[in-house]
Amino acid sequence: MEVTALCITLLMNVLMLLVAQVPFSYSQKAAFPQVVPNRQQFFQYETIVVSCEGLEGLTGWRVMRKNKGVVKICAATWSTSTGPCEIKDTFTEVDSGEYWCEIGGLQTSNTVNITVTAGSVILESPVLPVMVGDAVTLSCRDEQASSNLTADFYKDGHFMERSSTGEMTIHNVSRSNEGLYKCRISGAGGSPESWLTVRAHPIISPVAADGPQLLLLLCIGVGVFLVFLLLLVGSMRCRRRPTITRDTPTSPSTLRSSSSPRTVCEETSMIYSVITKPQREEGNELDTETHRL
Repeated sequence: MEVTALCITLLMNVLMLLVAQVPFSYSQKAAFPQVVPNRQQFFQYETIVVSCEGLEGLTGWRVMRKNKGVVKICAATWSTSTGPCEIKDTFTEVDSGEYWCEIGGLQTSNTVNITVTAGSVILESPVLPVMVGDAVTLSCRDEQASSNLTADFYKDGHFMERSSTGEMTIHNVSRSNEGLYKCRISGAGGSPESWLTVRAHPIISPVAADGPQLLLLLCIGVGVFLVFLLLLVGSMRCRRRPTITRDTPTSPSTLRSSSSPRTVCEETSMIYSVITKPQREEGNELDTETHRL
């Protein structure tokens, strides 16, 4: 029974760890760095806020960034680095790079690219991936102009179209629309390139649709069933067996079975052998006494 108890203890520990990981795993699927304003390119000296969408319910996450191969926290000091990262007066050589979220030194989100330019033209494209079948609008913006100007749009270095409004809308996005985009305004210059990511809509299962509560109930149900199964197997290892007891001196028989057999576990049961001295026959005793006389 000690082995069964140990198995149950280990199973419960594993179940508790699994349940503890359910909310985190579910949040991790939705985690993605959120950038405000929602674009990949910024003019120099603008303010950017980067936070960790989907991890707001957890504590201790940090925004990390990689610039020219150097990884560091997106904050002035490590002690104040938890929570959203606000970058004031961005600078092209320092704040351009990759950004992501981490907890306990482990990356828990996808990576987004932020470009800070010293030029006067930027391409406004979304930070998060565009879903297949959706529509996305790309805007070409001039820092010096208050209204949109005629702009040319390029994909992977190839001209796409000219827009008098400074905007280009891609309807019914497909995977073929994924690539590097930039724009150019006559007399103002061109923008840096930014990668547009296209992804298929995720298949939402009933478990994912109902959220972590259903996953939690499922884990608890499986754990209870396994504990019951272990208890059943442990009880089957013990069976009923009659015990053998010694007779009292006044009993006419040498051995007898207990009238109410006890349940004895095979692991703790012991077998006793009883040896009795055979009695001499009464006739032999009388012959011996007669011979003596």
